[in-house]
Amino acid sequence: MDLNDTPDQAAYRERIRSWLDEHKSGAPSKSGSSEDTAYIDARRAWQAKLAEAGLAGVTWPEEFGGQALGPIEQVTIGQEIGRAGVPGILDTIGIGMLGPCIIAHGSEEQKTRYLGPMLHGDEVWCQLFSEPAAGSDLAAVQTRAKQGEDGRWTLNGQKVWTTNAQFASYGLLLARTDADVAKHKGLTMFIVPMEREGVTIRGLRQISGEAEFNEVFFDDLVVEEDAVVGGVGNGWGTALTILMHERMTIGFGSEGMGYSGSRFAAALGTDPAARADADVRRRLGEITTELLGVRFNGYRALTALSKGQIPGPEAGLAKVTTVNAAIAAGELISDVLGPEALDEDSEWAYMISFLPGLKSAGGTEAILRNTIGERVMGLPAEPRLDKGIPFKELRAKEKEAAAK
Repeated sequence: MDLNDTPDQAAYRERIRSWLDEHKSGAPSKSGSSEDTAYIDARRAWQAKLAEAGLAGVTWPEEFGGQALGPIEQVTIGQEIGRAGVPGILDTIGIGMLGPCIIAHGSEEQKTRYLGPMLHGDEVWCQLFSEPAAGSDLAAVQTRAKQGEDGRWTLNGQKVWTTNAQFASYGLLLARTDADVAKHKGLTMFIVPMEREGVTIRGLRQISGEAEFNEVFFDDLVVEEDAVVGGVGNGWGTALTILMHERMTIGFGSEGMGYSGSRFAAALGTDPAARADADVRRRLGEITTELLGVRFNGYRALTALSKGQIPGPEAGLAKVTTVNAAIAAGELISDVLGPEALDEDSEWAYMISFLPGLKSAGGTEAILRNTIGERVMGLPAEPRLDKGIPFKELRAKEKEAAAK
């Protein structure tokens, strides 16, 4: 495998690097509070500049503002943004996950209306999937959508762990539209306006002090008939498109998120005792090896994408490995640096407090390992007692069990 740039790729990289060098003085900080309106506005404006320069949504079709380029160019942009020390796009969820879903499953009217404002940061999006009783078992969502005689839908329910909901204009919401069929078959995806009456957003404050995630309540929220994405009853298939992109973003984006062996080694190398400690070197070596494995697994996925293949469930393994390696790195840094690693002004405090929650994003480790075992390794499927049973009967059985 030749990992060097081809002449065309080298020229593309140089063009991206030159643009970033010219404009980085006007870029906002890479870090800031999601509760700071001025900071969010600055990130929106920066995303618009990236989009105008062709550095956002690079794999999107040209008719929707993209460049119709491949994953190699997308990775090149990410590498050069990291080198320049500037932030990337604000709405990674929208452009990286929800936009591709609308491109794949949305109507022409939906694509025309929503993709342009999403790309330029005019309208930020959020992903409304997880619920208090439906996280790892996403198909168990209970948020309900009922269609009236006029064709409009009324939504009721609750979502949780929703990133960016506090400043999002729209969200993609997975709701149950038919409880008389098996749980995976009675779901539908909706575009929902986050600023409409019937939507309540409450921040969930984390150990880091930030309220990056939210719980969102829907009380008789009415949306139009054309809010459905992918067809009524096809919500599970539509959701899988988003989950595939989410797992790839988390797993293959490890270095872009700052999780690299060289960065961790530089921090540990400031302590002479750590440099001489064989156990520290062993632990760092294991972490670095795992992250290098993720990197080269990413190269393999990029090769498949460049040949027109669709990424499979193996992307989940990259997510599991990345998060576990980064958590191990945080523990190692804490062991070496001591309590100061958790000081407010430490570069490690946020990473250490944030990572445990990332274990659940895109599916818990247990769920992803099951998926990989069954769909990649061909292992026997885990017994499922809910297969083929109408969802309303499952809920009745759960209530009976709880009463006992």
